[in-house]
Amino acid sequence: MRAGWLLLTVVASFAANMPAIARQSTVMKQLVAHRGASAYAPEHTLASYRLAMSQGADFVEQDLAVTKDNVLICLHDDSLDRTTNVEEVFPDRGVLDPATGREQWLALDFTLAEIKQLDAGSWFDPKFAGEQVPTWEEAVATVSTAAGLYPELKTPALYRARGIDQTALFIDSVSRLKLDARPAGSLIIQSFDELPLRELSRRLPMFPRVLLIETKDGGRWLTDEGLKEAASFATGIGPSKGLLDGKPELIRQVHAVGLTVTPYTFTSRAYVTATPRFKTLTDEMRYFLFDLDVDAVFTDNPDQFPRR
Repeated sequence: MRAGWLLLTVVASFAANMPAIARQSTVMKQLVAHRGASAYAPEHTLASYRLAMSQGADFVEQDLAVTKDNVLICLHDDSLDRTTNVEEVFPDRGVLDPATGREQWLALDFTLAEIKQLDAGSWFDPKFAGEQVPTWEEAVATVSTAAGLYPELKTPALYRARGIDQTALFIDSVSRLKLDARPAGSLIIQSFDELPLRELSRRLPMFPRVLLIETKDGGRWLTDEGLKEAASFATGIGPSKGLLDGKPELIRQVHAVGLTVTPYTFTSRAYVTATPRFKTLTDEMRYFLFDLDVDAVFTDNPDQFPRR
């Protein structure tokens, strides 16, 4: 087990009320491997998760989608076409996305057995050919207790529209996979959608819950009223990093209502254009972690995380 898990097992407001220097000396900063070590291996594959752990991740993130036969799988997009060869294996199964006019192969339209036929590694690098889309159960078994689990309930509105209760499937998995027996603080649940987090605050209150915040939603949540509302059902927020840049007072405000702060996403892939004032990705993460005093970061590059 990693000592960093302790951060989210204590009341966040206790640390928030400390002076900034005292906080930084007592609160462990945490590394969340975004989709695994996704700068170096195909995202949401067991290879990416294993590499993240070897690079020292405190937590490994899993985006959770649902298959046609109601199995939770680890997949970022609703559609399979960006990260698998689904177009080659099932060329006639695409459907038109009315929003974009493009064909898409929704994971929700395929059974787990069909998804397991797909290559989820070659798109990234031929050396990862044969990697599969893992199930949530496989991810849990692979990560085990070598790192924490950081699942995201992805696009719950899509499943609500289809009459599928994604949150209920996740809650069932907690008991079935004995996740409630894991060390305290080693499972953190996140979503951009407040509805599943509100339900989880009632049904699984023992697990930390992080409300992810897009740039367009910052005006709602990153206010006195919004933060107090978020604190009624979440234990932390995960804003787009641009919403926090240069705003240490905002981070103090978040801590003051008892919420942790975990911005996204720190990556070498978008680094040059996004943050030209930092010489390295490590410098950028160090600024957010130690100058602004966020509690953790999501990064595609676990090996570049600054411990101090």
